[in-house]
Amino acid sequence: MQLFNTLSAEERAELIDQSGKQRLTLSFYAYAPINDPKQFRDSLFLAWNPLVVLGRIYVANEGINAQLSLPADHFYEFKDHLDTIPFLKGIRLNVAVEHDDHSFLKLTIKVRDKIVADGLNDDTFDVMDGGTHLGANDFNKMLEDPNTIVVDMRNHYESEIGHFRSAITPDVDTFRESLPIIENQLADHKEDKNLLMYCTGGIRCEKASAFFKHKGFKNVFQLEGGIIEYTRQVKAEGLESKFIGKNFVFDARLGERITDDIVSQCHQCGKPCDNHTNCANEACHLLFIQCDECKEASDNCCSAACQDVMHLSEEEQKALRRGTMNGNMIFKKGKSDRLKFKKSGEGVSDVSLASAPKVKSAAKVKIKKILIGKGEHYYPKAEVGQFIIENDELNIGDKLLISGPSTGEEQIVVEKMFVNGKENTVAVKGDKVTINLPFRIRLSDKLFKIVG
Repeated sequence: MQLFNTLSAEERAELIDQSGKQRLTLSFYAYAPINDPKQFRDSLFLAWNPLVVLGRIYVANEGINAQLSLPADHFYEFKDHLDTIPFLKGIRLNVAVEHDDHSFLKLTIKVRDKIVADGLNDDTFDVMDGGTHLGANDFNKMLEDPNTIVVDMRNHYESEIGHFRSAITPDVDTFRESLPIIENQLADHKEDKNLLMYCTGGIRCEKASAFFKHKGFKNVFQLEGGIIEYTRQVKAEGLESKFIGKNFVFDARLGERITDDIVSQCHQCGKPCDNHTNCANEACHLLFIQCDECKEASDNCCSAACQDVMHLSEEEQKALRRGTMNGNMIFKKGKSDRLKFKKSGEGVSDVSLASAPKVKSAAKVKIKKILIGKGEHYYPKAEVGQFIIENDELNIGDKLLISGPSTGEEQIVVEKMFVNGKENTVAVKGDKVTINLPFRIRLSDKLFKIVG
């Protein structure tokens, strides 16, 4: 009985591309008592794996928090399964504003102590006694009330690229840090102000609103369904979006555009930009904002030091990473002295610095390809890339796709190659191949053979 993933992310991405099916990205949560989270977790995996559900799901005694994707043609089967679980029957599913077939590449269902790490002792208050839920229209109206204080319950890297105007945006790395900061900051307004909260999908506000009511706040409100549902209602009802910029999401997309406003800057050069990336140095992996020009110049790294590491051999990089536990350090502020234009907390901008370029809609062309190897080295003077073949075989005349975070996607046709140091016409699994390339490859670049 299979209860865990058996495919790598690369293999799964290949299967998704070959299927040609559109995938939907969605999320939901529910606070409800689960007596046996491990058994519940296993039952979900057995039901969802055949539907090709992929995502990150947390299960605990207090409920479930799910962010996932699935083929569009399996949506109703998935929903029918949820309806067989009493506390999930009829639950609202927050369907993403923008979709990406590769938003998730594994089905990961984990049992946790809590579905959101909050650092609270829930025994001291009723987690089900939350604030009043407001739809988009009522939320907009309350924002206009001078007696309203609106608070972003998300983290610094989320609010920096998009938020509601005039919102308090705590300069925090985690949800648990924001609760005491907000309580202290608003201590004098427990009775005379409306406390209006929002987050991505509603789950953090659900717990926070109950906490603040317990702490004596009289008028506590929260955005129903978070930014995702707010955006859906704004579009459906023709309302003005009071949220500006991008909504940060915790999957491969790292953000979905809500309005055309760009309110943040490239952390390295200051150019208006709201594209998050992770430092290509796996020993760092810092999350930061980087424009295309800086990505090219810095090899997708956050600093010169990380760029130097990327030029080392894979063995040397692994040695540097050994024993390093980054954890939430990837979200920390100011780790690199090159991030001169980072803005967080009170520094986030309510002013649009630029407008996002319009993207012409076009049907996505699916390229049928087979993953056959990975990059090992690049020799700048000779303009030669070295790869190791891990699957299938490579022949003269084959069309290749070389793909990686910094390299992007480059296609070439093999006209000449050296196999294990000698010129040859075919390479098989285990062979080292060198090919003349008009561009630089990096370690971790994937080598695909285009077929069909």
